[in-house]
Amino acid sequence: MAAAAAGPVFWRRLLGLLPGRPGLAALLGRLSDRFGRNRDRRRRRSPWLLLAPLLSPTAPQATAPPCCLCPEGVHRFQWIRSLVPEFGVCSSRVRVLSAPAEFFELMKVDCLESTLEKSLQAKSPSDLKVSILLDFMRGSRGRKNSRTMLLPLLRRFPGQVRVSLFHTPNLRGLLRLLVPERFNETIGLQHIKVYLFDDSVILSGANLSDSYFTNRQDRYVFLQDCPDLADFFTELVDAVGDVSLQLQGDDTVQVVEGMVHPYKGDRAAYCKAANARVMGVINSARTRQQMLHAQTFHGDALGPQEDAAAAGDRRPAPDTWIYPLVQMKPFEIQIDEAVTATLLTEAECGARVYLTTGYFNLTQAYMDLVLGTRAEYQILLASPEVNGFFGAKGVAGAIPAAYVHIERQFYREVCCLGQQERVRLQEYWRRDWTFHAKGRCTGTWRPRSPS
Repeated sequence: MAAAAAGPVFWRRLLGLLPGRPGLAALLGRLSDRFGRNRDRRRRRSPWLLLAPLLSPTAPQATAPPCCLCPEGVHRFQWIRSLVPEFGVCSSRVRVLSAPAEFFELMKVDCLESTLEKSLQAKSPSDLKVSILLDFMRGSRGRKNSRTMLLPLLRRFPGQVRVSLFHTPNLRGLLRLLVPERFNETIGLQHIKVYLFDDSVILSGANLSDSYFTNRQDRYVFLQDCPDLADFFTELVDAVGDVSLQLQGDDTVQVVEGMVHPYKGDRAAYCKAANARVMGVINSARTRQQMLHAQTFHGDALGPQEDAAAAGDRRPAPDTWIYPLVQMKPFEIQIDEAVTATLLTEAECGARVYLTTGYFNLTQAYMDLVLGTRAEYQILLASPEVNGFFGAKGVAGAIPAAYVHIERQFYREVCCLGQQERVRLQEYWRRDWTFHAKGRCTGTWRPRSPS
């Protein structure tokens, strides 16, 4: 879930490109400064959990390709399991999709309504449940929106369908009345993009709008038959759903019984309750996985395949480790931020870091880490023409130019430091397409041993 931490910085940059709108600039500028001060106060809390991985031994120096991932590099990431659950899976169950058409084919399932109808008509009771988690602002924008589309399903199957609308606790009071649609999303929103089907999971940045199935490039990872991982994400979505507003059949919303209202109730009490609910899921899953791995994989980290064979287990031994990172800053859950900062800090000379983003707006802390480390960086950005806001009306139409301005400022700093050979920026462009992919790939490599 994204808390729009860099939103105020972005709007201050954007407002500088909007002469002739002094009233709007003054209003958004004051709001931006207010959130900036709040963010600075929160930033004074030092993330001490970064110290442990920083004090760990460094991996051997990396060299140029041909290369393969070092076993030492794999072990270096296992410190993350002290923060989040660690899931071991077989790489054959992990499929990275490369195009919207593949995403569409994978998501193309039987009509949900007909499936629910069949479950009602079944002779034996069906345990089929459908849980949908959306952002309140995005899901309610405009006259025809996600919640109005889901109302018929909710009315027809009230006992099997749950629609939760997350509302950021930061948008409340006078601010909630003044900030218009779309702009209110910069204050904070629910940004989890996960699709669960029984024991399989799709992790993506894509939502279910038409363009994400046709000409909007994103990233998609399909994890097939991974029940432990599917259970974790189910519990996580349920937890966020419990601290969200529940859509009713008459298009009203209600809080879960016993839960503090996200924008009408006490903010501190709500955030404390939400932290407890979400961290309860993370910590319980982490404990379960630690116990499981202690019995199976990490008793002898270098020989799980031999152990499995000796035990007569025909299942393939895991060769891929997954650490779900969670970021919910209003609830003081900043795991993704801490892990990302540590990985960028630890990137040594010879290592390569690939960053891609459709909206280049790194926080100053991340920019400093990129400029201050010795690793090589390949940063893939969206060209203005493939930015989703390109050609939009009003203020939104200036957003692509604002991102270009931010990119140029960053690249000028790269050049001033003489880092242009180490930090490279590239723009994605494809006719009639837009670009929405975001991700990071960090690796320590060494030459392959001669066969």
